[in-house]
Amino acid sequence: MLLLAACASIGSPDGGIFDEIPPKVVATYPAERSTGNNVRKMQIRFNEYIKLENANEKVIVSPPQIEPANIRADGKSVKITLYDTLQANTTYTIDFSDAIVDNNEGNPMGYYTYSFSTGEEIDTMEVAGAVLNAADMEPVKGMLVGLYSLDSLYNDSILRNKPFSRVSRTNGSGRFCIKGIKPGKYRAFALEDKDGDFIFSQKSERIAFLQDTITTSCKWDVRMDTIWRDSTHFDSIRVVPYVHYFPDNLVLNAFLESGQDQHLLKMERPDPDVLKLFFTAPADTLPTIKGINFDEKCLVADASLHNDTITYWITDTAFTHREDTMRFELTFLETDTLGVLRPSTELKEVAPKVTWDKILKEKQKKVHEWQKQREKRQKRSKEPLPPEDPPYDQSFLEISVKPSGNLEPNQNVHYIAKQPIARVDTTRMHLYIKQDSFWIPEPFLFLPDRDIKSYTLYAEWEQKRQYRFSIDSAAVVGVMGDPCKAIKNDFTIRSEDEFGSLFVHVILPDTAQVIVQLMNKSDKCVASLPAQKNGRADFFFLKPAEYYLRCFVDTDGNGEWSTGEYNQGLQPEQVFYFPKPIHVKAKWDIEQDWAPLEISRRLQKPAEITKQKPDKQKSVKERNKEREQKKQQEKRK
Repeated sequence: MLLLAACASIGSPDGGIFDEIPPKVVATYPAERSTGNNVRKMQIRFNEYIKLENANEKVIVSPPQIEPANIRADGKSVKITLYDTLQANTTYTIDFSDAIVDNNEGNPMGYYTYSFSTGEEIDTMEVAGAVLNAADMEPVKGMLVGLYSLDSLYNDSILRNKPFSRVSRTNGSGRFCIKGIKPGKYRAFALEDKDGDFIFSQKSERIAFLQDTITTSCKWDVRMDTIWRDSTHFDSIRVVPYVHYFPDNLVLNAFLESGQDQHLLKMERPDPDVLKLFFTAPADTLPTIKGINFDEKCLVADASLHNDTITYWITDTAFTHREDTMRFELTFLETDTLGVLRPSTELKEVAPKVTWDKILKEKQKKVHEWQKQREKRQKRSKEPLPPEDPPYDQSFLEISVKPSGNLEPNQNVHYIAKQPIARVDTTRMHLYIKQDSFWIPEPFLFLPDRDIKSYTLYAEWEQKRQYRFSIDSAAVVGVMGDPCKAIKNDFTIRSEDEFGSLFVHVILPDTAQVIVQLMNKSDKCVASLPAQKNGRADFFFLKPAEYYLRCFVDTDGNGEWSTGEYNQGLQPEQVFYFPKPIHVKAKWDIEQDWAPLEISRRLQKPAEITKQKPDKQKSVKERNKEREQKKQQEKRK
């Protein structure tokens, strides 16, 4: 009876083994690698039902198709329809990358390319490499990379007027592989093709180009394939012969040209005292304003670093209290339909989001509430309340202090106002150093910064000493006439024993002017120095932390990284990364030699600070192994 009961026990079926075999091609029409083909409808049949994943992103036809091809999964087939007229004596490739997977378990087929030729032979050469963003060496995903043959039709502006002859697209690692190429000489380009025309037609498109000519070649080579017994033990290693195509290590630096199309993006007036203009691109000059119902001399311009955002402070309070709407002529540089910057004059009207009447009513409301509260307190009090000014009867200039608290020995203090500063009276400012229990006056400088809202406090700081800086009320006055309140800041200068030093020696040709930069874990620059003639850059008073090194060759000597220019054949300034993090410790001095040209550019930027991560590799899920492990666990129970 026990035996029968055991035999009759109820269990849930596990559904059997899972399919872990990738799909296979069983037939193609026309035949794969066929020649003399002029059929624009193709079909690839598989041994099981399949699907295409991210086809728009991964599948690419070469030569590029102006009318996009129709490529779709249909049961056990992939059907392809080309709408462009087929070119004579040309090899066509449809590169599916890893987009083909089976329908049930998603087992990837692997990288697959279908090809045919309209001529008498198939072209088999390949060119591979990577595209990196020129400014920070980030891999660029989804960028078109193409070739132009150096035949009689080639010219220096070909990227602007003729589509690529062969094309590929970069993956998450910035890698690309262009297939089906005729043996010969080519120029390589990359394009962020926003409008799908396969030519450089917009300034907002990133581009890259190699100035050197590349020549295709190949040779027989071998690679080692490991045969794994399981996930931790390998069975054997076999030697696999294959055709190695060259060049396979091109690096193209993608950049956005300067001089982007300039247009007035928007205009706003958040309150009666402020007018803001936003432009689509930087400019060398500020726009001009001619007031219609006000005098433009009352405007104080507060421009961003590249003049693409401009804040005007309206200092004529009689006008802002009297009129809501500003009327003026605005003259600014604008890009016309031919791509040329020309002066443009427009009549403008703008009203504040919050009118002065509304602001005044809000102030009166708060004063009324304050009066009511004061009357209630007076009723509860047995003695008369002391005199007290009502709120909001005086506007004060807000000033923030950065940094505060403890300062590094080479640091200075910045005082940043909410509005441009009109007047500063340094006789009403005082710097003291603490000596025992006394505060002793110290000399200082209080100087304006490039930003018209900011001043910096300079002094000869002594380590481990405590300082106090005080600003009397009304010592600083903003352009709107608002005085500051009294300010007092205490801060201590930290000891050099809390910091480390890094001495970098960049080994590059003597003629190169190099800017060396320290980057944090977010790939943000925290310190920058021009290297000396011997390539040395010394960084002192570094907080203990993990740093990364970047440098660029300052070809034009302006101290800033400069982009490229396609028409002039000008490449962006070269950027290099040191491939490892540098750990700075307190009291440590670190010497680091760095020869950027000895390290492949594609391998320079450390993975820890690379934001563009590689695409996730597709693989069989090994669900049968998990199934067996689960069954074994159930048996042990």
